[in-house]
Amino acid sequence: MTHQTDLSTLLNRQKAFFHAGHTRTYAFRSQMLQRLQQAIIEEEQAITSALAEDFGKPAFETYATEMAILLAEIRFTRKHLKNWMAPRRVPSSFLNYPSKDFIYPEPYGVALIIGAWNYPFQLTLAPVIGAIAAGCCAILKPSELTSATSAVTAKLLRTYFPDDYLTVVEGGADTSQQLLHLPFDKIFFTGSVPVGKVVAQAAAQQLIPVTLELGGKSPCLVDETADLKVTARRIAWGKFINAGQTCVAPDYLLVHKSIEQPLLEELKTALTHFYGTSPKQSPDYARIVNDRHFQRLSQLLLGGTVFAGGETDADERYIAPTLLTNVSWQDAVMQEEIFGPLLPVLTYTTLPDALEQVNAQPKPLALYFFSRDKKAQEQVLAQTSSGGACINETVSHLANPHLPFGGVGPSGQGNYHGKYSFDAFSHQKSVLKKPFWPDLPLRYPPYLKKLGWMKKVFKWI
Repeated sequence: MTHQTDLSTLLNRQKAFFHAGHTRTYAFRSQMLQRLQQAIIEEEQAITSALAEDFGKPAFETYATEMAILLAEIRFTRKHLKNWMAPRRVPSSFLNYPSKDFIYPEPYGVALIIGAWNYPFQLTLAPVIGAIAAGCCAILKPSELTSATSAVTAKLLRTYFPDDYLTVVEGGADTSQQLLHLPFDKIFFTGSVPVGKVVAQAAAQQLIPVTLELGGKSPCLVDETADLKVTARRIAWGKFINAGQTCVAPDYLLVHKSIEQPLLEELKTALTHFYGTSPKQSPDYARIVNDRHFQRLSQLLLGGTVFAGGETDADERYIAPTLLTNVSWQDAVMQEEIFGPLLPVLTYTTLPDALEQVNAQPKPLALYFFSRDKKAQEQVLAQTSSGGACINETVSHLANPHLPFGGVGPSGQGNYHGKYSFDAFSHQKSVLKKPFWPDLPLRYPPYLKKLGWMKKVFKWI
């Protein structure tokens, strides 16, 4: 276990590095982004092996969801970084005439980045791209639940970056607690809602700006106009990639009653096509991260009726892709975010009925709607609130660096990806520049006979 004094010393060293100005220049930031890119490419095999060890993640999924996303984000950031760093001229106020007004993005300083276990490499390093781009130093705390990936991440940063700039601190919840008591300049947390509340409270105690990337029960609505074959493939992919351990995975289906059975059959067909008749034998299907989560999910399996899947193996932490019917909002599987390969299916009769069910729940991280009806699409978007949304697709909105990614309400606060990552680690400083002449006397005392003039000026603005 790392002692608090050691962590304080590490933080002070990073603050000294930051205040020395090393991270401020475009050349340094661009070079560090390039170095991170090279590190990911060179350590591909070690990263792949670590994720396979932690929870049997297929090499294709590891590259697509852990490395390719990071590499694309780095390329996008390097392409636009110089423009993001530049002061931005904004219109001046007539009250300040003559003046020139600007917004200067400046780095917060030293950031604490706490990663998640479900995509332990990508979700730990994606915020680092924003920290580097903004000119911050950072201490990373990966999840202890994925120890192999945590070790690889720590080794990668030690090999390619000085500890005074970027480093990893490994450990359990006690280490996270120690870090949260230190005076960081920014905290970025990815994880569960309960832990997010702890992080938010710790940040509030020291008035540290915080970004929380959390989760929730992301609904997936399907109406009677949807192409069921395509819909089933896209839902099955978004739900069962990484064995359902994805923060934006469809958490439950809300399906028009008239198409419940045909959609279920198409989903069953899609699962067989993806993983064969025995997903346990498929090289393309991951495992549950640990025994505790396996037991939790096994208990949730007891609610509802298994339409497809349902098989488990505790020794391998295997739970088959499972479709559950005859589920109600009172069942345990509908009381918490599932975060596993169980997909409950509920029905509705009218779209207002479906939206009422969705809006009765906390605001989710994502919402999905499958429909050919464009009026219905806009109705769903206008009458629901979620961190992000897809029409006739799942999950893929997070792959576009032009879109902000983040939650709303209990599913998170703040966002990142692309320029939004740069902004997450930057303070937008207001700057007014004014010459010495002219120096208008209207605002200075004595105020005798000036009030009328002041009222007239404000009417013109």
